[in-house]
Amino acid sequence: MSKVENQEGVANFDDILANSDAFMVARGDLGMEIPIEKIFLAQKVMIYKCNIQGKPVVTATQMLESMIKSPRPTRAEATDVANAVLDGTDCVMLSGETAAGAYPELAVRTMAKICIEAESTIDYGDVFKRVMANAPVPMSPLESLASSAVRTANTAKASLILVLTRGGSTAKMVAKYRPGMPILSVVVPEIKTDSFDWSCSDEYPARHSLIFRGLVPVLCAGSARASDEESTEEALEFSLQHAKAKGLCKVGDAVVALHRVGTASVIKIVIVK
Repeated sequence: MSKVENQEGVANFDDILANSDAFMVARGDLGMEIPIEKIFLAQKVMIYKCNIQGKPVVTATQMLESMIKSPRPTRAEATDVANAVLDGTDCVMLSGETAAGAYPELAVRTMAKICIEAESTIDYGDVFKRVMANAPVPMSPLESLASSAVRTANTAKASLILVLTRGGSTAKMVAKYRPGMPILSVVVPEIKTDSFDWSCSDEYPARHSLIFRGLVPVLCAGSARASDEESTEEALEFSLQHAKAKGLCKVGDAVVALHRVGTASVIKIVIVK
């Protein structure tokens, strides 16, 4: 994860982003180097470019600074958090508010409420069109599948997109297209031995997913089924039950599922039972 702290970094942002897995917009450090009146523009441009590249971006520093000592943020701080969400940030980060503040838990709850309220005002159809307008031509097969899954979910008014993945790249590509519904990233272990236990490397994709907007990771148990089709259906059933238990969908909802069967990729609409 890269972080720009000066004017030179802003000027070379495109090169930095191309060589980064994720990015942090740290306004406090940046404000010491560039004119104060230009910070908002730098933030918006950097977040926009991260969104177009499908790379997660974190907005940090002085988000709810007054909550270090006060149980309520200022109106300006609340607006700042909301605007970061509207700009397209994947994560908003607290620092001093939770590290040394008097109200760490309340600060997190307050920020979460502001984020939820801000997200409810976003026109995800417009966001999808904007990302599509900047998509590479021709698209890679993976990106084409991901964008099609989001388009299908938007058209079908699905409550959830369910992605079966091994390395997590498919679910992350779906997240790039900013659907208005959660994405359940179901990490399925690659069985190489007789053991169905998880290894540390299997857990990495699930952990990495947490920084992407809208991604909800879950680890799926290995399957003893003889065929790919049977093991896939077993994983889908596990995923739907987990989603219902977490309140991500309910009986009667449409869910868009994206997965592989053998060498073929499948996008289908499943009605929750």
